[in-house]
Amino acid sequence: MHKIIFSIFLALLATSVQADYSRLYFDHMPASSAESGDSEIAYRVFNRGADNPKLLLIMGLGGAGAAWGDAFIQALEFEGFEVIVIDNRDTGGSEMFTDWGKPTLWWQLLKYELGFSVDAPYTLSDMAADSLAVLNTIGYERVHVMGVSMGGMIAQVLAAQHPERVESLTSIMSTTFAPHLPPPTSVAEGNLRSLADGDAEASREDAMRNRGFYPESMERHLMAVFASGDRTKQVQTIRKPTLVIHGSEDPLIPPEHGVHTAEQIEGAEFVLIEGMGHNLPESFHPQVIGLMSEHINKVHSP
Repeated sequence: MHKIIFSIFLALLATSVQADYSRLYFDHMPASSAESGDSEIAYRVFNRGADNPKLLLIMGLGGAGAAWGDAFIQALEFEGFEVIVIDNRDTGGSEMFTDWGKPTLWWQLLKYELGFSVDAPYTLSDMAADSLAVLNTIGYERVHVMGVSMGGMIAQVLAAQHPERVESLTSIMSTTFAPHLPPPTSVAEGNLRSLADGDAEASREDAMRNRGFYPESMERHLMAVFASGDRTKQVQTIRKPTLVIHGSEDPLIPPEHGVHTAEQIEGAEFVLIEGMGHNLPESFHPQVIGLMSEHINKVHSP
């Protein structure tokens, strides 16, 4: 398990920056904020419309809303969706937990593997509650929910714990975090070894921030995943229409994780996208959005 987690943290540093990315459109939309407990959660709403299906997007590890990029958001708008994009806590314009500090990963990993609780400033349930706070602030009772990677985990928690607020679930390149599932492939480990030091590393971090990722928050997000642990039993309680999408070439969370997720949810559909890895490059947008649109249109009630 420690191999999976440490790879998730570091491989993102090597793979999260893509050339086909812009955030000018995203940044043009002013952010609003919602109160979630003691935290402020920033969000943006695109393509508002009373009759437009409401779609909540939840980004993955260390990712703010900007990480979705203009192309993905605009493609969803073209399909007629009203798109709600949140900054996960500890990213973007949302509450930062810098004062909590950074966890000592090796120690927390050891505690987790020995069955002890880890130290975490928040859990995936808290992050799901952030989404509820945004929906409450906007005044929406139910939405369609889509999450990628850790965002898929949060979306699963939201569908399991608050089914009355979820119309449908789309979980992409995510996992239940069951311990028997396979670790990252050698490709992901190769990405780890390619990480540079010095100026190159600083340049990579700047690029990640511009792309909407916050390296200093990734370890705390990991602790949220640790603290939540294996969620298989929880995922088995989901009764919402569910689509699970995974890339055949995902080196970070291998496809077996997606298969396992779909198997736990009654009636869930699993789709393997050939050639897709652990990202959403623009070349795969038509296929991913087409699948999700078809899924949502089957269940959407205006």
